[in-house]
This record gives sequence, C-alpha cells and structure tokens, in this order.
Amino acid sequence: MHNTTAMLIELGAIILALGLLGRLAGRVGFSPIPLYLLAGLAFGHGGILPLQASEEFVATGAEIGVILLLLMLGLEYSASDLVTTLKTQYPSGAVDFVLNAAPGAIAALILGWGPVGAFALAGVTWISSSGVIAKVLGDLGRVGNRETPVVLGVLVLEDLAMAVYLPILTALLAGVSLAGGSLTLLISLGTVGAVLYIALRHGRLVSRAVSSDNPEMLLLVVLGLTLLVAGVAQHLQVSAAVGAFLVGIALSKEVADGAHNLLSPLRDLFAAVFFVFFGLHTDPSNIPHVLVPALALAVVTVFTKIGTGYWAARRAGVSVAGRWRAGGTLVARGEFSIVIAGLAVGTEPRIGPLATAYVLILVVVGPLAARWTEPLARRLTRRPPGGPQGTDAPVEQTAPVHAGG
Repeated sequence: MHNTTAMLIELGAIILALGLLGRLAGRVGFSPIPLYLLAGLAFGHGGILPLQASEEFVATGAEIGVILLLLMLGLEYSASDLVTTLKTQYPSGAVDFVLNAAPGAIAALILGWGPVGAFALAGVTWISSSGVIAKVLGDLGRVGNRETPVVLGVLVLEDLAMAVYLPILTALLAGVSLAGGSLTLLISLGTVGAVLYIALRHGRLVSRAVSSDNPEMLLLVVLGLTLLVAGVAQHLQVSAAVGAFLVGIALSKEVADGAHNLLSPLRDLFAAVFFVFFGLHTDPSNIPHVLVPALALAVVTVFTKIGTGYWAARRAGVSVAGRWRAGGTLVARGEFSIVIAGLAVGTEPRIGPLATAYVLILVVVGPLAARWTEPLARRLTRRPPGGPQGTDAPVEQTAPVHAGG
C-alpha cells in the first residue's frame, strides 16, 4: 500500500511538472522536448530528486509513448502518398542520408565506439524532428510555401527509412549474426511491402473492420490492434515502433482522422513520459564531458541539413530564398534521435549523454535556423528575396504536415 501511494504521488508530480513545462514552452514558442529531457535528468539517477517507486511504470509508459508516436505518424500518410514520394524524391533522401548520417558515424568511430555505436549515432544525427518542424512551419505561416512540399518529402523519406533502419539497429544491438540480421531485414522489408500492398488494394476493407461510430470502440480497437501488432513485430525482432507505423498506414483517411483525434492526447502524454524516461537514464554528471563533441557534431550537422534542404529545393525549382528556408527548416532533431539513442544506450551507455546534449542543442537551434537562415543568407550574399530561378508563390500542400517523428 505504501509503494502504491508513493507511486501515485510521484506520477502525479511528474505529470503536473510536464504540464507546466509544456505551457511554459508554448509561451516561449519552443518545443517542450528539451524541457522534458531536463525534467528527466532532474528526476533520474544523479539528479536533484531521483524517482524510486514509479520507475517501472514510467518505463512501460515510455514504450507505449514510442509506439503511439509512430502510430500517429503512420496515420498522417496514405499508402499512395508514400509511393508517390518514393518515386519523385528518393534522390533527396539519398543526399540527406549521406550528408547527415556520415558525421555521426565518423564521430562515433573517432570516439572509439565501434561499428554498432557508429551505426546508432549515424541515425541520431540523420533524422530531423518532424514534430518540431511541423510546429515551426505552422508558427511561421509557411505551410503553403513553394518549398514546404520539399521539406515534407524529405521527412516522409526519413520516416520510411526508419522502417528499415530500426530493425537493423535492433538486430545489431542484440548481437545477431549476419545471417540473422539479413533475415530480420527481409522480414521487415516483406512486412512493409505487404502492408503497403494491402493499404493500396484493400485499405477500405481493413478500415471497415476497424471503423466504429462509437468513439470509445474506435479508440479501443485501434489502440489494441496497435499494441498487438507492435508486440508481434518485436517478437519477430522487427521494431515494435515500425509495427505501429505500419498499422497507421493501413488505415484509410476517414478512420485515420477519427483515430488521430482520439489518440492525440494519449500520444502527447506518453511521448512526454518517454522523453522523461530517457532523461532518467542519463546521469547529468556525464553531460559536461560530452558537451564539446555534442556541440561540434551539432555545428557540422546544422550545415549538412541546410545543404540537404537547399539541394532538394533547388532540384524542385524553388527560388534561392526558398532553398535557404527549406534548409533551415530541416535543422531540428528530436523524437527519433532520442528513440534511437534509447535503443542503443544498453549496448553503448555513452550514447545517452551525447544524444541528450545534441538534441537539447538542436531542438533549440532548429526553430531559430528556420526563422533566420534565409534572411542571413540574403544579407551575406546581398541578393533580393526572390531569384531568377523558381518561385516562392504558395502552392497547395502535397503532403501532410505531421507531428510524430
């Protein structure tokens, strides 16, 4: 009884603190992610007020948080959107991978973390924060801009790449052999292909089976199905998060919209718990030792992301000003970087403090880069806002602004 009472008190204090921190972040105009991470550092081992009774509950909540983040991300996309993006923007995805995964891999090798650590840190530096970027686009009024579909296309490709990357990372961290890892990858690719086929050809049948006019029934069926598929995927050594992502893709727009509205509050709650949980397992005393490499990595990958956005927008015929805006918008890192580090921290504990410091830096710098990259570039080059090539005229949005990963 005493343990239950202590757990309720701790959970109440955590959730209340998260709510207050979220309100503070909203007033300042920044993502709440860095504040959630700082809260985790304060409540974790070596922090100001370490948790004791509720740590196991928070760990379970963190797993649900990752699953809901990926489910909500999948709900934002239709299978046809994904196929179209793959066909038209895969060169931008390839440039994004080369420019932004390489710095993380090289840094890990320099630090002596070995190939597995290099693979994990490459993912941390590669993936932009779609949640932060979606908020920035809305706050700056750029959703209808000419460069916005380019930004969204890069984010979609990153999210799709996670369906391949996460199973490989999970296999490597588990010490699976080359044959076992290849089998895991084949299972993952086969599953992704099968779900896309079902969603394209038979999406209405799947949605009809899940659909309900009763919000309570819809919530229970979608959430239950997601957790079940995530558990089966994890049992098959395919990431649970990827399983949740595929469930979201398989649901048609009508059902997806209803599920999105019902699950958004749950996603926000458990995602916040996930960020706190990651902070709990990072000793604050280790962060000062990694500030220099984290800052160096942040500086390098700010420029590589700006380069990625500039190249992708130029390829799409966007004007010079729009290219700089696209590059600056992609800078922020967040959810996926922490998810990847959270998976790897058991095998390479040093990745936790470095990833925390890295995300804290870029989740703050990201919105600033989105706002100031283009005016700064214009001032430095002394060019007019527009350009002889391309246009900045608003266009109809061709891909959804998502807030998941």
